[in-house]
Amino acid sequence: MSKNPTPLDRVRAFEREQAMKLSADERPLFHLTPLVGWMNDPNGFCHYRGQYHLFYQYHPFSRQWGPMHWGHAVSADLLHWTYMPCALAPDTAADAGGCFSGSAVEMPDGRLMLVYTGVQPAGTFRRETQAQCVAIGDGRDFEKSLLNPVVRHAHLPEGCSEFDFRDPKVWRGADGRYRMVAGNLHEERLGSALLFESGDGLDWQFVTELDASRGAYGRMWECPDFFELGGRDVLMVSPQEMYAREEFHAGEGTMAVIGRYDEAEHSFVRESVQPVDHGLTFYAPQTTLAPDGRRIMIGWMDSWETCKDAPRRHPWYGQMSTPRELFLRGGRLCQQPVREIEGIWRDTIVHDTVICEETTLPGVAGRLMDMTVKLRPAGSACRRFTLHVARDANHHIGIRCDLARGELVFDRSHGGSHRDIAHTRHVAAEVQNGELTLRLLMDKESVELFIGGGERVVTSLIPTPLTADQITLAADAPISVRVEAHPLQ
Repeated sequence: MSKNPTPLDRVRAFEREQAMKLSADERPLFHLTPLVGWMNDPNGFCHYRGQYHLFYQYHPFSRQWGPMHWGHAVSADLLHWTYMPCALAPDTAADAGGCFSGSAVEMPDGRLMLVYTGVQPAGTFRRETQAQCVAIGDGRDFEKSLLNPVVRHAHLPEGCSEFDFRDPKVWRGADGRYRMVAGNLHEERLGSALLFESGDGLDWQFVTELDASRGAYGRMWECPDFFELGGRDVLMVSPQEMYAREEFHAGEGTMAVIGRYDEAEHSFVRESVQPVDHGLTFYAPQTTLAPDGRRIMIGWMDSWETCKDAPRRHPWYGQMSTPRELFLRGGRLCQQPVREIEGIWRDTIVHDTVICEETTLPGVAGRLMDMTVKLRPAGSACRRFTLHVARDANHHIGIRCDLARGELVFDRSHGGSHRDIAHTRHVAAEVQNGELTLRLLMDKESVELFIGGGERVVTSLIPTPLTADQITLAADAPISVRVEAHPLQ
């Protein structure tokens, strides 16, 4: 280290020291965790120079949220990640209060541009403010622009907040110009997604407000994303302070607004609204376009309500979801685990059977599993089917299907936690074409459940001891079931 180390130098030295003490066995198999310390939102998710890059909100010196840095990891397959040195540290006047969430885009000259929220700390007679900053580099080292912040309160239309203005998602259009969508809190319309445009990534102009909560979908909109998918335009946001309504649970979650954007008129027409994930621990997702054209999404596998007093069992805290492929079906945003997951299947175990009393199936057990269960209730008197995973004498995670009502209950209340937080979710789960399909991904301390071919997803961290590894199936009357299980390695 140099005689006059920068804040970034000090973080990188700390990372090198701590990394030697950590064992890969302490981590999930295929979910990214921070190198050390704390992780929240995914940032800068992109494919650059032959690799996927994922940056993340990061406090290296503690397992609690703190001054935000940008952690960094790269992967060839979205499942096996290599840690890179910390990319950004709060070390300028424009971001002294933290380098908050943002995104990345490749420039025409081949360099990578990071666009992030710089927080200016509160001072005498003024509140903390937020504005958008730029850093440009080679994929490992980045230099912050001397023009930072490049998008500030002066760029905003009347009624928009300089205090809640964050999380820029940037991309280049077919015309070569940069676009950016950022979250804001409008004094009347509340949560708002603002669109900006630039020719060089440094000089930005406000274009339009894409959409706003207007009191219906939360108070503040964080972590917006905007992309084309299947002939529609999708605005994805993470609303805060939601009331329960329609399919949405109360609190903080994720939302997809599907519609059409008229670029000539700068207008976005909303067609439908849906949750992105119905689970207990999923927030702030970000997408990227893979080289083969897939739209891939990854999210923070936690929430602000559940993380506050959660046990810190490891030298790190926080992890990302499994990366997911997005697609539209019947006008609904659907998702499945990236197909690369098949590369870590260790085996294939198939059972076609009839279930009634509680049953275990040979070879179907463990906490590293990709398992699909197809229920075929035709001709059966079965009204209720139950799947228990992560089970032992004292613990289990329950998935209960009420086939008559078309409802599924995900229940982790017997998972081993005594915390007074939400432990159940009720989700629509209807039989279609004679089947109800449940696909379950388990990676040690997490469960991701894909319902009905990905029409709905429930993501949850689980506190259950790793020794609880039984999987059982039961029904209130005989029902035909096909189970295809893939232990993972």
